Amino acid sequence: MAISWITALKLVPWGDVIEATPQVVKAAKGLLRKKDAAAEEAAAPAASSRLSTPHSSGEQALQLIQSLEGRIRQLEQGQQQSAELIQQLAEQNAQVIRTVDLLRTGAQRLAWACGVLGVTVVGLAIALWRMG
Repeated sequence: MAISWITALKLVPWGDVIEATPQVVKAAKGLLRKKDAAAEEAAAPAASSRLSTPHSSGEQALQLIQSLEGRIRQLEQGQQQSAELIQQLAEQNAQVIRTVDLLRTGAQRLAWACGVLGVTVVGLAIALWRMG
């Protein structure tokens, strides 16, 4: 038996989803801000290195390594936040799947009950027809 999407959406615990939405949106915005800040910071060392030229290739390599280390730290933080956001979304998705599964089970039970009721009504109709 096909499940109506409207019925499925009615059974989703929207209160929980709405309650968790601000946290997810806040995390997503934080990730976007960090991405923008990282892009700006990546451009800043290049500009500052142009202003102050290193005295040797060793100093230049050291500046590059420090710049790359900072970028790696930013990427690690962004990855950690992305993982947390994905975890929250996965939990919400699992909750929706559980609800849809409960709906499917309920629809199957309802279909069986309707079948039994239909057979009973037909039996009663036949019994009444024979009596009359």
